[in-house]
Amino acid sequence: MESQPLDSESGVDESLVALLLELGIPEAAARQALALTGGHSAEAAAQLYFGSGLDSQEEDDAQGSCYFKMVFVVNMELSMGAGKMAAQVGHAAIGLFQLLQEKSTHRDMINQWDEHGAKKVVLQGSNTDQLLELHALALSLELPTYLVQDAGRTQVPAGSHTVLALMGEEEMVNQLSSTPDIGF
Repeated sequence: MESQPLDSESGVDESLVALLLELGIPEAAARQALALTGGHSAEAAAQLYFGSGLDSQEEDDAQGSCYFKMVFVVNMELSMGAGKMAAQVGHAAIGLFQLLQEKSTHRDMINQWDEHGAKKVVLQGSNTDQLLELHALALSLELPTYLVQDAGRTQVPAGSHTVLALMGEEEMVNQLSSTPDIGF
C-alpha cells in the first residue's frame, strides 16, 4: 500500500485536501470536513461539505451572520452526583469564558454568542477516552476548549477529566457532536 503525504503539523493527507480543492471547496472547509469525517476519504468529506450545510455556512460567514454555541460534555463513567456534575459544568463554563476573554480574537465570538441568546448545551460523554478524543478533534479544528480536571476532594479521584467545554460556530459544533466516532 502506498503511503500518503501528510502535513506534519496537522496530520492531514494533503492529497485528499487537493482533491477537495479541485471540487471547489475552500481549503479551510476542506480541512474541516476531513477532520470531521476521520480524514480517510475525500468522498466522505465532500458529502459532508455539500450535504450538511457547511457550504452555506461559509456564505453566512462571509455575510457576518454566525451563530455560536457553547457545549459541555460530562464524563458519565465517573458516576458524579447531580450537584457535583453541576459544579463541574460551572467550572468548565468559567474556565472557557476566561480563556475566550484572554484572546482578543475571541471577543467577537463572545459578543455574537451573547447577542444571539448565549446558547449552551450539556451532553453526556461515555468515558474519559471519549472526552479526550473530542478534545483533540476540537483542537484540530482550532475551537476554543477547556478540559476540567478534578482536584479529588470529593467524589472522584484527583486528576479525573470531568467535563469538556468547547465553543464554536453552531454548525461546526453540531457536526462535531454528531461525529460517529464520538457517539453522543
